[in-house]
Amino acid sequence: QVQLVESGGGLVQAGGSLQLSCAASGSTFNIHSMGWYRRFPGKQRELVASISRDGGAGYADSVKGRFTISGDNAKNTVYLQMNSLKPEDTAVYYCYAGWNAYDFWGQGTQVTVSS
Repeated sequence: QVQLVESGGGLVQAGGSLQLSCAASGSTFNIHSMGWYRRFPGKQRELVASISRDGGAGYADSVKGRFTISGDNAKNTVYLQMNSLKPEDTAVYYCYAGWNAYDFWGQGTQVTVSS
């Protein structure tokens, strides 16, 4: 089992920045990737960014050039630096950890970008 604790969400004006953090604990040795999804009201979640244990990263087209994902394997923590935020980035952001064939999820953190 893996537990994920997220932090860093909040309210920011358009053009501003936020950094999300997600710390994993428990059986972390089998985590092969971590990342972030987001869910807009009334819509399905979408993958925002992911990073593998060897550091390979991927991004949704909508955030490329604005968001950066990074990880600290020693701390079992992944970060999402979000710059140039737009009102359309407003969503609940969920951290996930890929663990063998399963995914574990954080509780979600609200990000609100005002215009």
